[in-house]
Amino acid sequence: MGTAKTSQGKLAITLVRSPIGTPRTHRILLLGLGLRRIRHTVIRPATPQVKGLVRKLSYLLTVRKAEGGGE
Repeated sequence: MGTAKTSQGKLAITLVRSPIGTPRTHRILLLGLGLRRIRHTVIRPATPQVKGLVRKLSYLLTVRKAEGGGE
């Protein structure tokens, strides 16, 4: 499984909008991604599960390919 994650790459996900006023489930998903405050960036593997979360929360996030090592 470790080789599959490295071959898919990594995503740098940044919270750019406040989750205030969003559905409770969306705020829970943000915590699941590890995003806690505005301009907070996390590095996550580009798995289908993470991509699905990013797609659902796309109005709050910016996403780019992560460069180099990361986490």
